[in-house]
Amino acid sequence: MVDLPADFRAFHQLKRAPYVHWAELYLGNRADAEDAVDEAFEQLYFGWHRVLTHENPNAYAWRVVKNRTIDHARARGRRPVVTDYAAFESIALSDTEDAIGILEENLAVYEAVRELPERQHDAFVLRYVLGYSVREIADLLGISEAGVYSTTRYARHRLRKSLDLGQEEETR
Repeated sequence: MVDLPADFRAFHQLKRAPYVHWAELYLGNRADAEDAVDEAFEQLYFGWHRVLTHENPNAYAWRVVKNRTIDHARARGRRPVVTDYAAFESIALSDTEDAIGILEENLAVYEAVRELPERQHDAFVLRYVLGYSVREIADLLGISEAGVYSTTRYARHRLRKSLDLGQEEETR
């Protein structure tokens, strides 16, 4: 068995669970998410000395995980399943008479989120869909906490504009 460097083991221990959580949202099941993230960690391990020389290793690792997740979906002939979950949750969680109306609204929101610029999309999904704290997101994406606040603020502004929701007072 390979003796992994202590810093890589620590990185793996800290990052694997949130990476799998994110990948599961996009791939639709835990096993595929774990496979994609494990492939990403394998890539990171074999280039670990290069990862550590990057200006921002967390941002680099995030990019590797995202790319492996996308590759995993493509290899299985799938598109990301976030909108599928939106449809299911809209109907399953709705006690109203207008389930189709709620479904249409939720799909519009998910489509608008999907159209966000990449960093805004990632920060928004991590914060408002997966429920990570600003500190956790900053660590995962390799940006400052102020950067997370700013990025999610711009994402929310763009979503309000895209969904024609008018302006509301901004909160953190």
